[in-house]
Amino acid sequence: MKILITTDWYSPAVNGVVTSVLNLRRELEARGHEVRVLTLSRDLRSSCLDGVTRIGSVPVGLVYPGARLRAALTGRWVRELVAWGPDVVHSQCEFSTFFLARRIAEELNVPLVHTYHTVYEDYTHYFSPSVRLGRRAVAMLSRWVADQTDCLIAPTGKVRTLLQGYGVRVPVFVVPSGIDLRRFQREAVPGCRAAMGRSLGIPAEDLVLVSVGRLAEEKNLEELLAFRAAMDRDGITLLIVGDGPHRPQLEQRAAELGLTAPAVVFAGMVPPEQVADWYRMGDLFVSASSSETQGLTYVEALAAGVPALCRADDCLTGVIREGENGWQYRDQADFMHKLDGFRSHPDQWETFSRRAAESAETFSAEEFARRVEAVYLEQIARHAQNTVSA
Repeated sequence: MKILITTDWYSPAVNGVVTSVLNLRRELEARGHEVRVLTLSRDLRSSCLDGVTRIGSVPVGLVYPGARLRAALTGRWVRELVAWGPDVVHSQCEFSTFFLARRIAEELNVPLVHTYHTVYEDYTHYFSPSVRLGRRAVAMLSRWVADQTDCLIAPTGKVRTLLQGYGVRVPVFVVPSGIDLRRFQREAVPGCRAAMGRSLGIPAEDLVLVSVGRLAEEKNLEELLAFRAAMDRDGITLLIVGDGPHRPQLEQRAAELGLTAPAVVFAGMVPPEQVADWYRMGDLFVSASSSETQGLTYVEALAAGVPALCRADDCLTGVIREGENGWQYRDQADFMHKLDGFRSHPDQWETFSRRAAESAETFSAEEFARRVEAVYLEQIARHAQNTVSA
């Protein structure tokens, strides 16, 4: 097949959508398909290189941090992609590139598949002063997008249920996004964790709770800071890895709570090729977010052999297996109880680590591509049948 993937976000940006698209493209090509990507440039210049067409764009960070909006003419680039003739168009974002995806799919009369990556209900604070009106707008947008497509892909059952609640009428397939397990399964360099700990001022005997991801309001990291303050004891480090627009507020909140290193350490942004080492800095991966559609960081942590302690959420069904590769908590008392249980059985840490790594196998990039390929083939056959019937 010839497959066109469209996305507002692409490398060198780093987020869950980019990770999903990069893994999908690589694995689809490994399965013998020809894949091209249509995305936004990081400036006003448009270009095409190595199968990636980038359309000039401008930043619109006031709408959402890091977001961009198409600002260049697209006629030449669209004509080139139409002439190439994809068999299916797979959209990954609801805004600028979605309109181009729809245009190309309509002109070629091929299926338009769309992956719904983001639970926008949890992001209404970026664009609406009213949560109620913001959610209504999200439902309307979701229905409108769905009506332009042949089907939707949702990364979890949680998202499918949400879409059905919005009144979406097209088929919704649940396909968890996959990760490149090899990045996280490689052997750790001897002494790496100890050296990294020394560089951050983390005592070697500390229990390290690691959080990895974008520092944004919807990630609810204030809750983890409050939990660490409530522990009121030494011997535990909350290591926050990543950067984002909410970091100044988090650092201020930590200061207000009297949390200084090594009780709380902000590591900042780290190179993607080193992220497995940063996960392994933790004895436990922790997250207080309830805004995830799937939460690739959970799976990455497990693949790196780090069990998880995360706020209970429907997206974790089948991911966090209670007492096997981690735990879900519902409130502060539950978090403390499960943390104390983990700490009281150091003889079982290696078992938890092994189970965590084994449980991540379900989310391999290879399995992800295979399941998406099956959706493409079904939609191509269905689209052809509908065309003949018409």
